[in-house]
Amino acid sequence: MLKRLTTAKPCSYSAAQTFDREGDVRGSVFFQPSDGWVGDVIPFERDGELNLFYLHEHRAHPKPGTSWSLAATRDLVRFEDRGVAFPHGADDEGDFNAYTGSVVRDADGTYHLFYTGQNPRFTGAEGQPLQLVMHATGDGDLTSWTRHPQHTFGAPDGYESADWRDPFVFRDEERGVWRMLITARHTEGPERRRGVIAACESDDLVTWKPAEPVWDPRRYVAHECPEVFALGEWWYLVYSEFSESFATRYRMARSPEGPWQVPERDTVDGRAFYAAKSAELGGRRIFCGWIASREGGTDDGAWEWAGTLALLEARQNADGTLAFAPPTEILDSFTQDVVMDLAPVALSAPDGFECVVSEAVLPDQCLVRAEFTVEPGAVECGLLLRTAQDGDQGYVLRLEPRRGRMVLDRWPRRRTGDAQWQISGDVPHVIELERPVDLSGRTHTLEVILEGDLAVVTLDRQTVLSTRLYDVRHGRIGFFVGDGQAELLDLAVRVREVSG
Repeated sequence: MLKRLTTAKPCSYSAAQTFDREGDVRGSVFFQPSDGWVGDVIPFERDGELNLFYLHEHRAHPKPGTSWSLAATRDLVRFEDRGVAFPHGADDEGDFNAYTGSVVRDADGTYHLFYTGQNPRFTGAEGQPLQLVMHATGDGDLTSWTRHPQHTFGAPDGYESADWRDPFVFRDEERGVWRMLITARHTEGPERRRGVIAACESDDLVTWKPAEPVWDPRRYVAHECPEVFALGEWWYLVYSEFSESFATRYRMARSPEGPWQVPERDTVDGRAFYAAKSAELGGRRIFCGWIASREGGTDDGAWEWAGTLALLEARQNADGTLAFAPPTEILDSFTQDVVMDLAPVALSAPDGFECVVSEAVLPDQCLVRAEFTVEPGAVECGLLLRTAQDGDQGYVLRLEPRRGRMVLDRWPRRRTGDAQWQISGDVPHVIELERPVDLSGRTHTLEVILEGDLAVVTLDRQTVLSTRLYDVRHGRIGFFVGDGQAELLDLAVRVREVSG
């Protein structure tokens, strides 16, 4: 059971100290450049510093080329924005868009940057823009690179020329070769099931020859941003499912050759956290992805490509599966208690609904930690976030033991007409954010980071649900139960110390 941190200090919270992205008095625990959005992240650790290359999305019209920018952190909380690290190519070059790739260092100390080159003006056999694997090198200045266009190569026979991207390079010490994983698609087969993680091998990081695919499930459109890494006796294959689900998933094996096993809960996060890749930092595995924005800045808007950078840490369970949660440095940066006077409280609604709501309003930026028990047979329980005083309007973080899931709901929903029943009532929750969870135990802990329109929810330091909360920015916190009994044992709300 997670208890309140003994280092926390009480504070007097006032509306004047709320988080505002335009005037931040507490410091964000997420990173986003001032002039755009974070796309796919390419993490690279060096000397205890996590270098986070990312595709810099400006959302300008006409659409400019895409470059790699760089943010760096040593403590996983504070980020240094180092600007453009690898600029995109010219209008008439194959890398007008410099898309996702990877960075490695060879035995001689040379740094190698592999990336996807794409230019809408250059099309392949399928009539779509070509995707090419390209190469650059550097001497250690991660913002200065020399391109090697003569090393460029595209998809070989049997693979579509418009899907040959996201090169991930790693050293296979056992075989003594460099290996490259590539997002690819077969030229034959059902349209939606041609996705394959292709592979190439090299002795010198210059000349690459095709190898057997790393994974070929014939199941998805494509497997974006693939990577492999070892943790203890297990190897993990991570990819972002380019399909209707848009989830970052992982597989397990005893070697990088497979065969790959499907863990019971195989997703890193939900729909809103995408294109996550990882790096080792001090013996820890840190995942770096982006929380997508929604079109129009509303809860009903379509998910957009790119968003705000967020970090998760993967820990290995006893059976080799991975647990995910924000790094402890982020959680521990919330040090000042805000009095809510809500716990402990036991709720009983054998055939109905009961809730309790705080008098105090939640800070715009805070960490909520709730410890609670759920009696066997309960249908649902959870937290009300930014809720009204009667608990009726706001966001609902709902745990459903019988279904083994955690979902996000909200009220009011979009109206489809003037009549009382004309609402989006056939949608039981935000479908794409449903998270499978283990609710077999009696006692659980929810931790919720709220910051402006961002929310990261963690259950039992095992399962994460990241999302945006646009439409309701202020409100109280509550605890509820439906058709059963539950008890809120402890509730802590914390903010970060005011800077300046």
